[in-house]
Amino acid sequence: MTGMGVEMGAQAARARALAVLRIRSRALALALLPSAAAVILLVGGTTGHLVGAGWDAARWAVSVVAVGALLSAGVIALVVARARPAVSPTVTVAEQAAPDLYRLVRDLADRLDVPAPSAIALTPDCDSWLEDRTHRAHGSPPPRRADEIAGPGGSRGTLHRRTATAPVLVIGSPFLWWMRVGELRAVLAPVVAGTGPSAHPDIAAARRYVRGLDAAVAVCAERAGRSAVLRPFCSGIGWVARLMLRGCQVHAGEMERGVAAAAAERAQAVDYGLRIVAQEQVGLAYAGWDRLLTRVALPAWRMGRWPSRLDAGVVAALTELSRRDRLAEGFASRLGERPACDLLEEPGVVDEAASLLAARLFHGGPAEPGPHWSPVAWDDYPDEVVDRKWRTDAARLHRVLDALGVRRAPDPTAAAHAGGPTLARVLDHLTDPATPADGRFAADAVRPTPAPPPEDPSPAPPLPLTDALREAPGAPPGTGSAPAAESAGATAARFATGPAPAPFPSADAAPRPEAGPDGDEPASNPRSAALAARIGAEVGKEEAATAKAAPVGPPAPGQGPDAALWDDDALPLFPLQPPRTDRELLADHVTAMVCCAAMDTVGATPGLDWLDGPTLLVDGERVADLAPRVLSLVEDGDAVPLRTWLVELGIRPEKPVRLG
Repeated sequence: MTGMGVEMGAQAARARALAVLRIRSRALALALLPSAAAVILLVGGTTGHLVGAGWDAARWAVSVVAVGALLSAGVIALVVARARPAVSPTVTVAEQAAPDLYRLVRDLADRLDVPAPSAIALTPDCDSWLEDRTHRAHGSPPPRRADEIAGPGGSRGTLHRRTATAPVLVIGSPFLWWMRVGELRAVLAPVVAGTGPSAHPDIAAARRYVRGLDAAVAVCAERAGRSAVLRPFCSGIGWVARLMLRGCQVHAGEMERGVAAAAAERAQAVDYGLRIVAQEQVGLAYAGWDRLLTRVALPAWRMGRWPSRLDAGVVAALTELSRRDRLAEGFASRLGERPACDLLEEPGVVDEAASLLAARLFHGGPAEPGPHWSPVAWDDYPDEVVDRKWRTDAARLHRVLDALGVRRAPDPTAAAHAGGPTLARVLDHLTDPATPADGRFAADAVRPTPAPPPEDPSPAPPLPLTDALREAPGAPPGTGSAPAAESAGATAARFATGPAPAPFPSADAAPRPEAGPDGDEPASNPRSAALAARIGAEVGKEEAATAKAAPVGPPAPGQGPDAALWDDDALPLFPLQPPRTDRELLADHVTAMVCCAAMDTVGATPGLDWLDGPTLLVDGERVADLAPRVLSLVEDGDAVPLRTWLVELGIRPEKPVRLG
């Protein structure tokens, strides 16, 4: 370890911290300046030096300004001091639940000669950091134990290894399951080394000041939006806080860079060679985690189910990646070593808590399991998620076709199955050039036109919901609010709030043109545009009803996310995907209908692909060429590739399928 490099980084961080504190001192001096002037004028008047009408008027004016400045400064200081800083949503791991993990971190802190973190928490993300939770709004720190205090020379040392002001170590939960124990120690070394500079009084005070200003800006913005009476005062306080925050922004950033440089330089003494290999595992774990959430977990969350072993799924996904990708060869051989999750007493309980927190952060699910928000094991995923999703989408597709007036059996040769939903109905509607956009066939022209219904100013009833939503208590149909899911928009720190679903179009309304693949040309198939618009509207209604029926409230006590430290109204914080377009929804529904026909006619089965999510298995083999054929039908109205594929597999589109 280069002591000079550590000292230079720490000195740079301290210099920047002093620059931040000087800005605070200047703001205080500016607030006290009118009071100082008022004191001078008052003392001059009492001693007989500053007398006269002009000086008397000046004394009154300056005294009023001084009182106003003191009151304003006191209010601003109170808001900054009492504002609750933002805290990352995590799952706290008690020492009784992971004694080996705490021992590893303390040994690492002893080797680095820095204070040990006050606690350990897990986050459903591929990152690790130190977080200050000493603010009174975050609760009191955990009590210290006698064996948690040690100095450089054991009990003879003067430096406490665990103090009440030490930050909390936040570890990405996927690291515990994918990394080995040695790799985790190497990755955590530069993070734990950051507790050394963090213990310096100037750096700690500068961080508290910056975090207080940031929290004050957020509080003022929130209060200003809620009350018109407080809006002027909150706007003024927020303006002052933002002004000071901009003034110390550069210094705070350079301070954190100095702290990071000092920590990285200090950590070079611990497993430097192993850390290079571990950094490769960090990137691989991030890729597998992102793929698992977007392809596997997200479909389950949209169905009201949350996989309870997401971290264990990362291992399966990355093992599958190493099997497919030659670039990942050798990574699976590491699985013979001891995984870092063995440092936990009950890995399954921790994984379940982290999985529930991931569903809340990335999807906005409820805080605790319920009838419409239940966990699902990986073994049950194909039957309880994939099969149910496909049949629910297929049922929604046929309900929309019924609303459009599309006949169930336009082909006379299919009269034997006229009463059941078939794939042929979808294919004929999207490809038959004689079918107009509203779904009516030429044969309907010879039938007498029914009399128009009497005019009713009340809105038309919405389409029926799925069976799962129909049973949801407190979920009124026709709810027009925006759904709390990625598929229909959500508030987040990274993405803007998505728009509310469009009003449900009438059956005779002209289809709105869908953007082409490049986003600048309308769709070449008007029937797809009309059908996609209706499906998008119904999906929005169902998601809104599901969000309204979902239970709200804090999670049950025990091992779970720290819900008291963050705001549930902002969920989901990090949506995984932008809202799906109507055409994407139509392609998903047509794919679901094809899969249902394959399962009911040729005995295909639903499956789970760790990298691609729900998949169709025909004779035990994964079907990988279905998506381009469905897109050809949806975008161009060309059903020849899909019909050829159906013939090759022996799938009969004219046979009815079982819907969800």
